[in-house]
Amino acid sequence: MKSTATHYLGYLAFALLGLIWGTNFIFTKWAAVYITPGQIVFLRVLCGFLPLLVFALVRKALRWQHLRHAPHFLVMAILATAFYYYAFAKGTGLLLSSVAGMLSGAIPLFTFVTALVFLRDEPLNRRTALGIFFGFIGVLLIARPWAAASAGINPEGVMYMVLGSLSVGCSFVYAKRFLTGLDIPVLALTTYQIGFALPIIALVTDLQGVQGVTHDLRAMLGVSLGLGMLGTGLAYILYYFIVQQLGALAASSVTYIPPVVALVIGLLAGESVSLGNLLAVAAILGGVYILQTGRRVVATANGSPTPAETPARQTPNRANN
Repeated sequence: MKSTATHYLGYLAFALLGLIWGTNFIFTKWAAVYITPGQIVFLRVLCGFLPLLVFALVRKALRWQHLRHAPHFLVMAILATAFYYYAFAKGTGLLLSSVAGMLSGAIPLFTFVTALVFLRDEPLNRRTALGIFFGFIGVLLIARPWAAASAGINPEGVMYMVLGSLSVGCSFVYAKRFLTGLDIPVLALTTYQIGFALPIIALVTDLQGVQGVTHDLRAMLGVSLGLGMLGTGLAYILYYFIVQQLGALAASSVTYIPPVVALVIGLLAGESVSLGNLLAVAAILGGVYILQTGRRVVATANGSPTPAETPARQTPNRANN
């Protein structure tokens, strides 16, 4: 039985992880002034991979025999890191950081819908359908395609945020199909995923002018320390710790925190947020809550573990944002 002190550390890690993920959007916005989205992703993954690798080596989580699954690690590196990070960096650069953060709250909705379409083992009932409905109503209220120009919302930015969320959803489907049952620790899977993504990003990114981020100390620290060491490296380590101490179900609930943190930071940074946007983020988070509780009700009725408690869900695809 876990000690009370360790249990409290788990909740502390939970709060810290939500805070870190919520700050990623403003850090991305600062860096986007000086470097391209691809360069942001490269620096983020480079600075995040190093502490993650050290932690994995200390925990002795890596094994040479794991590399026989390298093709799967490669696919996950593309879906859950390279393209996902790029899409969110591009989308955040085109939107207010608060708006991008609010849209990120819809990730569980896209993940559920993708799993529903491709896996066909997710329970679709009135409650989960209602959750999806409220969530996507919230996305539409933010995007406002009928009046995007007058509302100051860049449709391209919204599209990139949606594509990034879909990429995460597809990565879950792939992990569920090909990584379930493998005797590989979550920490090792995460290290391989980020490690495989780094050379891919380096090969496809034009690094000319990447030193431009050094012109602003705030932007440089934001991308290297905020997005890299904290938002990627430490975030994955915290996620791993939360899964171990509180369980995957509790870890999945951390997705409620970043949109709220991003919204508050955006307001403090002088971004204007309308009442409609506040209603939208409430609809998104409310939809996610209804969706997740609907899945738990069905799983409990069937006498089986909830999807978030299965091994595939413990693969932390969302060290996000």
